[in-house]
Amino acid sequence: VQCPQCNKAFSQSTILKSHMRTHTGEKPYQCNQCNKVLTQKSPLKIHLRIHTGEKPYKCSQCNKAFSHKNSLIRHHRLHTGEKPYHCSQCNKAFSDKNNLKSHMKTHTGEKPCQCDKAFSHSPHLKIHMIKH
Repeated sequence: VQCPQCNKAFSQSTILKSHMRTHTGEKPYQCNQCNKVLTQKSPLKIHLRIHTGEKPYKCSQCNKAFSHKNSLIRHHRLHTGEKPYHCSQCNKAFSDKNNLKSHMKTHTGEKPCQCDKAFSHSPHLKIHMIKH
């Protein structure tokens, strides 16, 4: 089954129906705690963990628990030292995709604010940006 908007192909019409919401903006699933609306039911179930505090994903090495599977995967890289994200400019490697994105700005010269201050840690930059 093919999407009439973007020609993406799907194996089932129910998956196409769900995909169509990305084009229409329809968000039929609403959180009963904070009224956030979502396009699909499964992300709503994951979102509800914010309110319930449920953390079903546990690290086998240190027992730290996470509400999202991807958070556990990122955390696990701390134990293994795995750094799957490589800079195409200098071959520096990162364990997290967002850290690579931030690093790439050092090559493009892109700066998040107009002044010349630079920060090695994102939280320090965020505090600084509040002052602007």
